[in-house]
Amino acid sequence: MSAEQICEIYRRRWTIESLFKRLKQNFPLRYFLGDSVNAIEIQIWGTMIAYLLLRVIQYKSKSKLAFSNLVTLTRLTISTYIDIVLLLNDPKRAWRELQRLRRSMEEQQKYQQLELQFSS
Repeated sequence: MSAEQICEIYRRRWTIESLFKRLKQNFPLRYFLGDSVNAIEIQIWGTMIAYLLLRVIQYKSKSKLAFSNLVTLTRLTISTYIDIVLLLNDPKRAWRELQRLRRSMEEQQKYQQLELQFSS
């Protein structure tokens, strides 16, 4: 093997090692949800998909936020109707839009309740 081939193999190995380090730090698999090989593979693939989705979000947002902070932010906002890319690029605007959406949803619920009261 030439020196260039060895350098390329080492570079690829280091990339894989870095990926696994990032996965273990941000998506700890402390225990597996199933006992079968298939269940464990599904959990690992789910983790890989989550990682790739977050990398796409990080790329689209052009955010300088550390990946671990992005993971934490996503965990905190996953159950809200907020545009995560907008949140990373312009947090104040994202918060205003979330508040506007909440008010709109509350108004819709009030109208639905009124309709139910008058229809019965």
